[in-house]
Amino acid sequence: MQKERVIVIGSGPAGLTAAMYTARAQLNPLVIAGTQIGGQIAITHEVENYPGFWSEEKTPTGPELVEIMQKQAEHFGARFEYDEVIEVDFSKGAPFYVKTYGNEYEADGVIVTAGASPRHLGVPGEQEFVGRGVSYCGTCDGFFFRGKDVVVVGGGDSAMEEGIFLTKFANKVEVIHRRDELRAGTSLQNRAFANEKISFVWDTVVEEIQGNGVVQGVQTRNVKTGETKKLDTDGVFIFIGHFPNSKFLVGQLAMDEEGYIITDERYRTSVPGVYAAGEIQDAHFRQIATSVGQGTGAAMELEKWLAAQE
Repeated sequence: MQKERVIVIGSGPAGLTAAMYTARAQLNPLVIAGTQIGGQIAITHEVENYPGFWSEEKTPTGPELVEIMQKQAEHFGARFEYDEVIEVDFSKGAPFYVKTYGNEYEADGVIVTAGASPRHLGVPGEQEFVGRGVSYCGTCDGFFFRGKDVVVVGGGDSAMEEGIFLTKFANKVEVIHRRDELRAGTSLQNRAFANEKISFVWDTVVEEIQGNGVVQGVQTRNVKTGETKKLDTDGVFIFIGHFPNSKFLVGQLAMDEEGYIITDERYRTSVPGVYAAGEIQDAHFRQIATSVGQGTGAAMELEKWLAAQE
């Protein structure tokens, strides 16, 4: 059993920030990073909306920003293990039990930053064109589609919010929805219907994303008539929901009906000594900057809690 002062589960912006802050506090954190460090920004082509990392000469890519964050955390003493947490036991309080595929740990404090994953369509071409026209974040990537035509898949609040946002850049936004009415709130629906750049393709699903190096179109099918059709487009924005990466925490921490960890304003979970930050507890903002702030808060609060135990 490997004993640790602090374990950070996850290596997205919240986890990397929590690692840096706890390392600067001389808590020698171990980050269980998963199989790929960085979370969702690791697959983001360019990052223009994180303050302080933009210039006219060069915009950092997601992987570049992750590398900088990791090196900064390591500079202060954070350690990284490329493994996945498969089991925890928080029921007895500290020290907390954490099991990965390769090891078992006991930790005096834990910060959970395992993030959330966008739901995928699961159609041919989707994975191939991630970062080349397929996106799950209009706020992140909309700027790259200035003057282009894009497709939005989904009919809920996120789809309408992001679709409306995309009209700031795109020439045309076609919303593809599998039903004949939206699930979004009335106010969002009214704004979308009133926007001249937005049109709707009802009762339709995307069956394939097509292109040559970059997205060039989607193959669709009407669920009522069975008619298939190809729509030309430069981008496909998919907003059919997110799911928190919290399966390994079921029964250990209080969660809402969707599986997001419930925290208070100090990022405390239902178990004293266990904190959560980033998208695993934030179903609303899902931005690099907000996750960084949440990781900061969780780390500062854990440091105080550990000092109080002494």
